[in-house]
Amino acid sequence: MSITRHITLWETAIDALERAERLQRQFFRLAGQQGRAPVWEPPIEVFQNDARLVIVVALPGVHPEHIEVSVDGPKLVVAAERQLPKAFAVGAVHCMEIPYGRFERHIQLPAGRYRLIRRESEHGCLLLDFERLD
Repeated sequence: MSITRHITLWETAIDALERAERLQRQFFRLAGQQGRAPVWEPPIEVFQNDARLVIVVALPGVHPEHIEVSVDGPKLVVAAERQLPKAFAVGAVHCMEIPYGRFERHIQLPAGRYRLIRRESEHGCLLLDFERLD
């Protein structure tokens, strides 16, 4: 077997181990979760121009009214809980890659002062539109 083939197999094995470790951390933390401790972080996108800062948080399956948004100094904190679907109460789960449980995302805001001028949910994403004050 060539060295290139060995490297490819090694990289594939490392990728599989990293995925398995991520899922193990996710589900064992979920199962052993104490109180309101966060167990996962949603992905985000941050856009900025001269007068605006827009943050998009991917939260499919989370009801917009249950999402907590607060500013803690220079950080924006977005938190809530993603519940398991009721369909999971019976039967066997064959694949489970979407994280569930309490989440909390801390987002470092760019330097400056901001005021939230719009909050809406669109296609499973929370959109936060800030106006720059200085």
